[in-house]
Parts: sequence; structure tokens; C-alpha cells
Amino acid sequence: MTRHGFLKTLFITTALISGSVHAAGAQDINAVGERLKQVLDAQGMKIDWASASGDASEMVLDGVTLSIASAPDKLPVGKVTLSNITEEDGGYKIGSVTLPDYNVTEDGATIDLKGVEMQGLKLGATNSTDPLANLLLYESADVANFSVAMEGKEVFGLKGMHAEMTPLAEGKPMEFKVSSDGFSADLSSVKDPQAKAAIDALGYQTISGNLEMEGSWQPSDGRMNISQYDITVDNAGTFGMTFDLSGYTPAFLKSLQELQKKMADQPAGADNSAQGMAMLGLMQQLTFNGASIRFDDDSLTNKVLDFVGKQQGISGADLANQVKGLTPIMVAQVIKDQELIKNVSEAVSTFLSEPKSLEINAQPAQPVPFALLAAGAMASPQDLPKTLGVTVTANED
Repeated sequence: MTRHGFLKTLFITTALISGSVHAAGAQDINAVGERLKQVLDAQGMKIDWASASGDASEMVLDGVTLSIASAPDKLPVGKVTLSNITEEDGGYKIGSVTLPDYNVTEDGATIDLKGVEMQGLKLGATNSTDPLANLLLYESADVANFSVAMEGKEVFGLKGMHAEMTPLAEGKPMEFKVSSDGFSADLSSVKDPQAKAAIDALGYQTISGNLEMEGSWQPSDGRMNISQYDITVDNAGTFGMTFDLSGYTPAFLKSLQELQKKMADQPAGADNSAQGMAMLGLMQQLTFNGASIRFDDDSLTNKVLDFVGKQQGISGADLANQVKGLTPIMVAQVIKDQELIKNVSEAVSTFLSEPKSLEINAQPAQPVPFALLAAGAMASPQDLPKTLGVTVTANED
């Protein structure tokens, strides 16, 4: 398994194992464990443990391991404690699930994970007709510290990650939010000469920042609205995204999981073209309501202009003026809408003159099915911006 694959898999492990083990609060440990394995197997994951002890209100799973179909190596999780287990609507609610601290080294990378706990985990009844019964829902989750070190030197750290999820209420969607106390990264060890030169020139050998996400989901119509997804880097800027789509229903999720499992079960080198077409067909069940991408500058833009301009033997201000002049020509190569070309050119010019913010919005007059988007992308891609209602603004709150 590659270093990046190992990191991704271990991080996914902590989240999935937290959500999955709460089912062991059932009075019949063996029966619930078997059911748990079936549910996770349907999602391309396999869970196991060496022993289980305790009773129906509090118990411990020892020697827990998890594997994912695409990376079948078993990842050791260890001892997982489930507390305050109660029956609820034929299913179970776990007051808290606590995972052990992790410290694993592979291929020179050391991953350290501490203080993982989830509260209010729910598992619906096995025979429930509720479409959410097979989803692993929780009230809150916390990770005290997550870090990655290379050859003994920490290169990434994330502290105080906290997530909350409100239950569905009559006529109201489920709401969720994620935040952190901050992250840090050490870029001084980057090996690529060009990247290292840019990092040193910009003064970003070490960076810090934070992240925030907030949104809602209505299972009945699959309306998924990410109203905030901001990643802020101190003394650089904030990159933010939002998106709003419909059709992301429990039935869609189930079909997606089944398709992903089929693809994961394919032997290495097998032809996945049929599954790829099925994935495209599945995505056409979604509807696009809107999206945005925004950058709020905190000195990064002028630093980049000065750095690139110096390489060309000109000032950052001169480079900005060159970009302003070239923008209409470059945009016209991919967009035919003269009004949008003018809009983009004016926004870029305003931003480069006084970098504050630059935002791309896509707000169609009516929701656009993904099937229509796919057809438009093949037939007349130059018309997509108009279909999506794309506009660009600069230096606006």
C-alpha cells in the first residue's frame, strides 16, 4: 500500500469504525456482530474483532481490525469502548464510542491519532422501513489531534476537529457542521526544486490555518446543500466553496455503495468500463441547483505576482497589467458569450488592481438535471456557462 493510500485508509478507518461498532450494544453480541459485518461488507468494508466483553449497557471490543476492498490489508484499530447503550425504536443508541490512540509507522511515515470519540451514535432496527435505518448517524464527533511525520519530522498536524449533526425534524432537513482549532504544515522539506523555490520565495516554509464546513441534507428529496466549506491559510487567504444539489437520496446512496462494491471486487487490471457507464448513469439522477468558488486574499496574490514577475524580469504590477490585457483573449478561447467574457475580464481587472476577493458563481434560473449538463458538455460546451448562470465578481462581500 502506498504512503498516501495508507494515510487515507487509516483516517477513513477511524471514522468508519466509530460509526460501525455501536451496533455491538445489542444483547446478542454474536447476532449483532454478524449483522454488522453484513452491513459493512455491502459497503466494501470488512470488520472483525478478537473478543467482546461487557453487557448490554457497556462493552468493549478488543483486537478490532478493518479492511477496505480496494486496500485489503487489515488495519489494526485495537480496543473500542461503547458506553451507555440503550434500545431505541427496535435499534440501538450508544451514548459514546471511544477509540484508542494510534501511532503507526509505514514507509517512513508516522501517523498519530489521539482523542477520537463519538457521541449519540444510532443504529436503526434491522427490519426497519426507514431509509435512514442503514446509515450510521451520530450527534457529535471529536478528534483531539491528528498528525503525520516523515522521518521523525511532523509535516502536518490538525487539532481539535469537531463535528455535529442535528437529527431530522418534522419538515426540516438534517444539519451538520465541522470545524477545527487549527492545522499546520511544514513545507520546508519539499524535494521538488521548482516547488521549493516558490515556497521559499513566498515565505510559506511553514503554514497554519483552520477549516470550517456547514450544510444540510433532506433525505426525502436528496437536497444536499453545503453552505460553507472554507479553508483558511494564515497570511495567504481563504479558499471557499459551496454547492447545492438534489437527488442525493438514501436510495441513491445505496445504489452508489453497491456500484462501488462491484468496482472494488473487480480483479486488478479488469475492464471497469461497464461500471463506469453505470456510474455516469447513476450521477444523472442528480440535479444541479447552484455552486460557488471564492478566494479572499490575505497577501497571497501580490506575493505570487511579484514572484512570477521577477522570473520574467518585470515587476508584479507590470505582470498584473499584462494579465489584465490577456484575460479577454484567453477567456474567448473557451467561452463564446461576449457578455460573460466582459464580466470575467472586468472582475479579474478589478481584483488584480486591489486584491480582496474573487468569486465564481453558478446560479441557473431553474435547477439543471445532470443528464442535461452531460449532454450539453458533449454537444455545445461553450453554452454551459450560460446554462449554469455563471457570473464572476470581485471585491464584493
